[in-house]
Amino acid sequence: MIHFNKFTLGNGLRVIVHEDHTTPMAVLNVLYDVGARDEDPARTGFAHLFEHLMFGGSVNIPDYDEPLQMAGGENNAFTTNDLTNYYIQLPAENIETAFWLESDRMLSLAFDEKSLDVQRKVVSEEFKEHYINKPYGDVWHKMRELAYSSHPYRWMTIGKELSHIENASLEDVKAFFFKYYRPVNAILVVGGKVTTAQVKVLAEKWFGDIPSGEKYQRQLPQEPPQTAAHKLEVKANVPLDALYKCYHIYKREDPRYYAADLISDILGGGSSSRLHQVLVKEKKLFSNIECYHFGSLDAGLLAIDGKLVKGVKMKDAEKAVQEELSKLQQTVIPERELQKVKNRVESLLAFEDMSLLNRANNLAFYELMGDAALMNTEFTNYEVVTTADIHREANIIFDEKNSNTIYYYADNQI
Repeated sequence: MIHFNKFTLGNGLRVIVHEDHTTPMAVLNVLYDVGARDEDPARTGFAHLFEHLMFGGSVNIPDYDEPLQMAGGENNAFTTNDLTNYYIQLPAENIETAFWLESDRMLSLAFDEKSLDVQRKVVSEEFKEHYINKPYGDVWHKMRELAYSSHPYRWMTIGKELSHIENASLEDVKAFFFKYYRPVNAILVVGGKVTTAQVKVLAEKWFGDIPSGEKYQRQLPQEPPQTAAHKLEVKANVPLDALYKCYHIYKREDPRYYAADLISDILGGGSSSRLHQVLVKEKKLFSNIECYHFGSLDAGLLAIDGKLVKGVKMKDAEKAVQEELSKLQQTVIPERELQKVKNRVESLLAFEDMSLLNRANNLAFYELMGDAALMNTEFTNYEVVTTADIHREANIIFDEKNSNTIYYYADNQI
């Protein structure tokens, strides 16, 4: 059980306090309710660009890292299609430094052409290195466009195309900041060797007078049900042929999400999973194969991807994958196999909660989902999934009409 207290400032900033006096450390986590799904289709990559800009200094603090390092702290951030998250970890006695730093850039991020130009170059290089020049680097760009026709999950967090970042203007960036980076659109979690009374004082002192902004009301285009299989062949300079298959699944708050999550573990959760045992160890068709999903808040994708052993034909590899999916559809899995996967999930959740940083981040995430208290009931949602649920959802998810397949060929083999 993760204990916490919760209050809201007058400007709408939600604050969660998780006291843990067994550690000398403290964490301050700020989650903004904005991700790549909220971008203009003609200006993608902004949420991620902004993550970089937030470390470029604010009006009163030109160098973000220097005072933090002097206080013995470290920081980082990440952007997803759903959210943007910033966090600081430092000795608890220096927690006010974290409040000062995060509140100042929420209030008055430094906007200038020089800072924008520097970060634009950094993000552009990241785009080229990981998505253009890297083997298989373009596969998820192509897969998202194949699988989604309407929902903004059809582009990646890095952006739909490089030109969107290269052409980002200062006016565009300012508009993005003042729309999304406001107290009313943020969740602040403070954890570690702190008290709720102390955090109330510091939150009011450092964040209380920041203008609240307008609450962002999300109205995204919804993805229609997929009615026909989508397929794409790609030929590139890569070492091995690869097979990628994706299927639409449920949004994060849907009760059926948990069955889909367990299905991904049954098929691809480690070396004892079905796909690895049969297709890697026994049949030796793949050098590696995985099954996972993206955990997205809106209806996401369950993915299967694997690199083929040299000389194996794509049609044989795909047929073998399909046979494993058919087994889940045709036969109810043994209770002991489902329990084994549930035990694995339980241990993963418990291991994750050992880290103060993870606890703070998860409290923010579940608050974004609707209530931080959901964190304490998460495993119950897995416990109630039955073998019949797995059987039913396998038949729905792995319907051929719901499939998106990329055949990725090494260019000397097509």
